[in-house]
This record gives sequence, structure tokens and C-alpha cells, in this order.
Amino acid sequence: MHPDKLRNPTRREIFAAAGAIGAAALGSGTIAKAEAPASTVAVARCKSYGAFTPSLAAAFDQMGGIGGLVRGKTVALKVNLTGNPKNFPLTPDLPYRTNGQTIASVVYLLHRAGARRVRIIESFFPAEQDLALWARYGIDVNAINNIGVPVEWENVQNLGKYKQYARLKVPWGGYMYPAYHLNRAFTECDAYASLSKLKNHWIGGVTMSMKNNFGDTPCSLYGGDCGPSGNERPTSERGPVLHAGTGRPPAGVDSELHPDSPREPGYRVPRVTVDQVGIRPIDLAIVDGVETVRGGEGPWLQGLERMTPGLILTGRNPVCVDAVGMAMMSYNPRADRGAPPFIRGDNMLKLAEAVGIGTTDLNRIEVVGTSIPDARINFGPGPVGKTMAELRA
Repeated sequence: MHPDKLRNPTRREIFAAAGAIGAAALGSGTIAKAEAPASTVAVARCKSYGAFTPSLAAAFDQMGGIGGLVRGKTVALKVNLTGNPKNFPLTPDLPYRTNGQTIASVVYLLHRAGARRVRIIESFFPAEQDLALWARYGIDVNAINNIGVPVEWENVQNLGKYKQYARLKVPWGGYMYPAYHLNRAFTECDAYASLSKLKNHWIGGVTMSMKNNFGDTPCSLYGGDCGPSGNERPTSERGPVLHAGTGRPPAGVDSELHPDSPREPGYRVPRVTVDQVGIRPIDLAIVDGVETVRGGEGPWLQGLERMTPGLILTGRNPVCVDAVGMAMMSYNPRADRGAPPFIRGDNMLKLAEAVGIGTTDLNRIEVVGTSIPDARINFGPGPVGKTMAELRA
């Protein structure tokens, strides 16, 4: 190895070096804490989306700035527009999706920090490259396109504008699959940012910057109607393939590592999520906690409630950011399955820690800006209500 790389390893090299230790830890049930890096997390108060830009700018400054990360570079920005609008229409009274103002604010701050191009990414139905599909979520596409930096919009539900998928290997070998095939928008960029919501998740317990990566997988290859040869016009979500393991990806796409592993979402979803963070590392994590919901990730769940924490979290390590977010939600980021909020699934943060992505140890994470005790808000026991399907049954 070149001497410079010994002094300054890349994030992928850190993951690879931790992989062997992480794999051994997974087998023994222990967590490779010493190998999981710690990183600063900035927390800012923000009472309304009208104040999102200055509040996030202050948080960026407190964490040391983002100029070195984005200046002169193409930055991909993954947003969270969860739920097929055809089945789950927009519900303005329940702010569970990415707010359009937050996208505009982030693009503006990336532009101010010197980004050369911003590529906004999400996977949704229908799998088409149509700006009107973004606008239906309350996103002012024209205003964002005129901020001053070139902006691209990529629906990564299929190949999109690219001619072939990128096959990305999981650095430590993978929890569920050894590699995943993604739209090349994820690889043809210099930095990758996750813009997510501070909220619960029915299976994962919480959904923040890490869980946002679950949506990176295209339904053309991992959807319920992908078929044996793939489907570039998918209409079915990932449930059969990635959640339940009852379906398979098409020929040419990597098969599961352990087909005899549990066929239940609480086991599979957290592991697929960590694999996704491994193949497309998050360089900048931004969590919107200005307005959100608790009790689950969307209105297809019973008992969803509006919350107004008035917070923004940001940092360079998604595990550290999500661990601080969990603490501010009044949860223990090191909790095991069965303890709130991990009622139905394994703790994805600990799974990520085990393979060296980041630490869940709050004692090792520097929190700047608003402290955890000052920001803490009660998100309750987690997603304890029933799904709409269960209620209908």
C-alpha cells in the first residue's frame, strides 16, 4: 500500500479493514466497538421551515464546514419521499416526507459551499424521468433549478438515463447480498448526502440517514414484479424480495448470501439497510426534525401522530448522527431487539457498528450546538400500532 494511504485511508478502506473484525464479531455476537469511528454531530434549533437555511448553515459551521467535501464536486442528494402516492396520497397534516423547502435550502448551501453540480435522487413510481412527478410532492422544481448551480433530477427506480447498472460490492462481504446493482447516479458523483426525516419506522424502529439508503435499490431489479429478467417499468415495491425474502432478483443480479436465513422483515430490512450504507457511504447526513411524525414512517400505519421537535441534525458519519437522533427521541441507540423502538426488528445501528461504519457510543460522539438533554423529546414506545392491512384483516 502507498505510504500516503497508510496515513490517510479512505472510508472504503476503513470499511474493508474493519470487515474481517466485523465478520468475526457478528459470529460471536460481540460488537467491534474499537474499530467503529466517532464523528462530530451538530444539532440546531429550527422552529419553522422558513428558518431552515440559516439554521442548517449554522450547524454546518459548527461541524467544521462542508466546503472541503463539496467544493468543485458533483454532489448527489438522496431525499425521502416514501410511499407510493397512488396508494398513499400526500397528507399535508402528516409531515412524514421530505419537505420541499429543505431540498431548496440544502441545494443553496451546497452551491454556496462551491459544489459544481447537485444531483437530486429518489426512487418512486411511476419509474419515469418527469419533473412533474417531483413537483407533486410540493417541491418547487423551477426555483431549485434557478438557485445558481446546475441541478439534475434522477428517479433511480430503474436505469433512468444510464445504459447499465453499477454493481457495487459490500466492503465486508455483505449481510444479505455480496453486492447490489444500482442506478449509476450513485457512482457518477464525488460526494453523497442523505436528507432524511427524524421519525419511527415500523420494522427498523427509526428511520433517519441510514434507513434513507434502503430506497437506493431500484424496483426494476428488487421489486415484487421484477421477474426473471428485470422490469424497467416496475409497479411493485420491494416487499417480496428485500423485506420478506419470498422473491428473487432477476438473473445476473447477485443472489442472497444465506438463503436459509430468516424470511422475516425484522431480520432482513436492517441488514439490507446496512449493506446499502456500505456500498454507497454517506458523506453528509442531514436529518430534518423540524416537523415530523411518530409511531411509524407513514399514514399506512395506525396511530401516526404529528410531532414538532424543531431540530436539525447533521454530521459526516450516519451512524453517529442517527445515534444522537435516537437519544433525542428518548431512545437508547444501543438497545437490542424487543426494547423500544426496536419492537419488530434488529438494531441497524449496532449492525453498522459491528462492521466498522460508525459508533453508537454517545460518550465517544461530540455533540455541538444544542445538547442532547436540551433537545430531547419523547417519541413514545415506537411503532406499536397495526398496519392498515392488519386492521382490514
